[in-house]
Amino acid sequence: MGKLEAFEVEFNENKVVYTPGESISGKVTVKLNQPIQCKVIKVSCNGFCGITSKINDTAWTTEEQYFNNTISVADKGTLKQGDHQFPFKFLIPASSPTSFEGSYGKIIYRVRAFIETPRFAKDYSTEKPFYLLSLLNLNELPDIWGPSTSEVTQQFTYMLLKTGTIVLKAETDMKGYTPGQIIKVSAYIHNQSSKPTGHIAASLMQRVTYETKKPTHDLKSIVEAEGGEVKGGREVKWEEQIIVPALPQSSLNGCELIKIEYYVKVSLKSPDVSLTLPIHIGNVSLDKKRCHSKKEVPPSKKELVAPESEAEPSASSSMNTPPARPGPRPAPRPTPRSRMSSHSSPSAPPAEYHHGAEGGNLLKDDFPNKRQSQAVSPNAFSYAPGLFFPQNQPLNASAPAPSGPSPLGGSTGATAPYPSGNGAHPVAAPLSYPLPDYGTQAYPQEAPPSYSESCNT
Repeated sequence: MGKLEAFEVEFNENKVVYTPGESISGKVTVKLNQPIQCKVIKVSCNGFCGITSKINDTAWTTEEQYFNNTISVADKGTLKQGDHQFPFKFLIPASSPTSFEGSYGKIIYRVRAFIETPRFAKDYSTEKPFYLLSLLNLNELPDIWGPSTSEVTQQFTYMLLKTGTIVLKAETDMKGYTPGQIIKVSAYIHNQSSKPTGHIAASLMQRVTYETKKPTHDLKSIVEAEGGEVKGGREVKWEEQIIVPALPQSSLNGCELIKIEYYVKVSLKSPDVSLTLPIHIGNVSLDKKRCHSKKEVPPSKKELVAPESEAEPSASSSMNTPPARPGPRPAPRPTPRSRMSSHSSPSAPPAEYHHGAEGGNLLKDDFPNKRQSQAVSPNAFSYAPGLFFPQNQPLNASAPAPSGPSPLGGSTGATAPYPSGNGAHPVAAPLSYPLPDYGTQAYPQEAPPSYSESCNT
């Protein structure tokens, strides 16, 4: 570097991950082989979001500035040969969004240092990035309690003239998850035709929207799991589990240019039938105790009065006859079994019509499940290199504790955790979450009469 042997930015305690509202401090180190003349030495701290319509392009078409603060640490003069250190300190605004890096945009934070020299002399500059993490508490999101459910009924044509109907219903056990937790997916398929379906699949999808003039949507499949097929005239229940890997949170509060969404897609390969189950990914897991407290609603007045009014005898009968002994309680009425069928008639009857197609026959041994779950795409993650989004689960967290240390006490990242403590470049680490025990599940099981209306415990 000639006269300048070393010029770098260092953060106190080698810290590179901060929270909004926190202060960032450190020093600028200058090591000179020869004295140099300088007009001023400045240090700036800034954060911004840049997006583009071209993949992996840094020529931003739209930018959003969050803060840009500059201080002078040395005035005009001569820097002598040797080592020099200049301390700095900045306050990070509380409204700053979490760091992010995707295919079409980034949220970047950095500290930069400049040595401005007299005219015709060479200027010097250096910079060092840091990362922000604003925790997303799932308990504070609206309409977060209970399962995420959806259903679809679709007709299809096969053998040129024949038509059939597929009824697909699915749900996840919760609407919010943190990295390391397990998404329990249940699907109910009624094949009202004589043709077998293709394999059923469940995928955790990530959709990132970049708000350019013409919004750009980046859709990626994070995790995929596949099951068996459904024979004609059959009704089955399929269950699968998906472990949530290290992912950016659903909400980038404070950023207007990037939007992140997650959902579970349940689909059949043939015929082409699919539905989506929206979910949230956060850092603080759902507290089931708070869920139950919201669900405990006292019975209505009508419900309390109705049994007494039914038990009271009429006025005329009470005058002529002695009061009768209270009769035994009536037996509870059996809950009708869900037929899970759509009674709309097809336009043409399917060949070799099965009577079981109307009511649905549950299979016990002919619905194999492919257990190659957790097929994680290596390019599925969009977040800043060196940034890991940890989980902060209360005592009721359902996920097993992942192995391996983490700078914030979370689980090891799937592709790029935090940089090492010595301030070096980010080091990739493998996903260390244990897979669910698929061998203990029975496929299929009898479908319940209706979806659960309360939180699953």
